[in-house]
Amino acid sequence: MDKNRVAGSIKEAKGASKEATGNALGDACLHSDCEADKAAGKSQNYAGSLNVAVRDAEAMKSAGLLVVSPIKRDTGP
Repeated sequence: MDKNRVAGSIKEAKGASKEATGNALGDACLHSDCEADKAAGKSQNYAGSLNVAVRDAEAMKSAGLLVVSPIKRDTGP
């Protein structure tokens, strides 16, 4: 597991708890702060997912399980 995924999930949970607290107390400032935490957590979690995907692809390529070929694009008539 990637450390960015763990940290991102923690930030998302922190944002969710702030959202629940803000809703319960009627605190708009706390509620808006939770959106920033949740967005930052999702971004960091996504970055961690990309790191894992790249690491897996590199491992597959070095093992000979992944063949990389150039993409041929149709440029039209």
